[in-house]
Amino acid sequence: MNIETINTLGELKKVGYQSKSIKDELRDNLIENIKNKKTTFEGIHGYENTVIPELERAILSRHNINLLGLRGQAKTRLARMMVNLLDENIPVVAGSEINDDPLAPISRFAIELIAEKGDDTPITWLHRSDRFAEKLATPDVTVADIIGDVDPIKAANLKLSYADDRVIHYGMIPRANRCIFVINELPDLQARIQVALFNILQEGDIQIRGFKLRLPLDMQFVFTANPEDYTNRGSIVTPLKDRIGSQILTHYPDSVETARTITTQEAKLDSRQSESVYVPELAKDLLEQISFEARESEYVDVKSGVSARMSITAFENLLSTAERRALIAGDDTTSVRLSDFTGVIPAITGKVELVYEGEQEGADFVANALMEAAVKTLFPKYFPKVEKLEKQGDETPYDDLISWFFNGDGFELLDDYDDATYKAKLDEVTPLDALIADYQPEIDPKDVYFEKEFILWGLTQFKKLSKYRYSEGMQFKDPYGSYISGL
Repeated sequence: MNIETINTLGELKKVGYQSKSIKDELRDNLIENIKNKKTTFEGIHGYENTVIPELERAILSRHNINLLGLRGQAKTRLARMMVNLLDENIPVVAGSEINDDPLAPISRFAIELIAEKGDDTPITWLHRSDRFAEKLATPDVTVADIIGDVDPIKAANLKLSYADDRVIHYGMIPRANRCIFVINELPDLQARIQVALFNILQEGDIQIRGFKLRLPLDMQFVFTANPEDYTNRGSIVTPLKDRIGSQILTHYPDSVETARTITTQEAKLDSRQSESVYVPELAKDLLEQISFEARESEYVDVKSGVSARMSITAFENLLSTAERRALIAGDDTTSVRLSDFTGVIPAITGKVELVYEGEQEGADFVANALMEAAVKTLFPKYFPKVEKLEKQGDETPYDDLISWFFNGDGFELLDDYDDATYKAKLDEVTPLDALIADYQPEIDPKDVYFEKEFILWGLTQFKKLSKYRYSEGMQFKDPYGSYISGL
């Protein structure tokens, strides 16, 4: 029998339906998932051995949960995905404002309706997708918003005294009875509003304008917050922290590979963009390394964090930069170039919070410094390390390349070169071919030109070459050469 065809309390009793608290629903369904080796938090990467086991332990313990971490660490997404652990449908008393359980009603409306109609009490079914409520904590949130208040219009329409509890208009939390309720950025909630949550979390009653209602709400609370040493707007009051069962620390990806997986999954790309723009593997690693460098940079506020959204929006910008260049040049397809990374600067400057020194240098300077630091970090993983101290006369793998620049007048790569011109220009620097053949012999042919440009950028970071950015493109020279006259 399809349980959703049951429309009355009597029919519900006849099939032997057993009510469960929301915390038991979550627990029982998680147990089934674990037994069946089913992934509960699909699409969450990097937390397999850290956050997710702790979250599962909290659910098994029937705890209310606080996810504590910097911005862009999937806190809200984890909370939303808990909905998948709820039963597909649950019965509610038809017309109930607070999703009353027909077998265990708690509101005056539901209790009186069942007393009047008995087994003929109408019921409806609530799907799990409708059992999630979310509130972003802002300073203007009031107790009336989240818990409730006396409604004078209701009192007038029903001709009731303000002493009658039927004049109460329920707020978001009572209306989310039997649901997962998320409060994002909990420290931003004023302390007096946080205090109003005490009884709901612990004693199971709510207090509205002098009414003390014994209303044992059945809820799973999930809070999210930035670490208190970061947020200067407020903090979680101690008694409220004491009532939250588990506090789980989230974190950023600990490897470039994990970060790449997240970016690829989350980036919103036009299908035509994906088809026309090829992204070399090294370019993907370099993009993620920029975020890792930012989290360690002396110019960036570490306590603020560097969101995973930075890599995602930077990736979108990178492809758009290459796409725009190809459209202007008339190329049907193209490959990302290292010079295209200048197009991700807006995605970086909008996502990092700078300390005083960074503000003094300027956001564009910091963004460029982060890109160069990423190149410097990755360079030894692909090509021989450049030693800081070299004995005079010692041979290095880069001698031929440096001699090529020493004996020439410099080398320019303009931003608006079409693909054929771009490749022809890089082919002029013949020692690059030998370096790639020697140290990256199994490279995908489509990645060759990106790596040629990468070698030039890398050697500038180790002071073997110099580079200069001007409006039309980039110039590389030997470190002692003069720049283009007039620049």
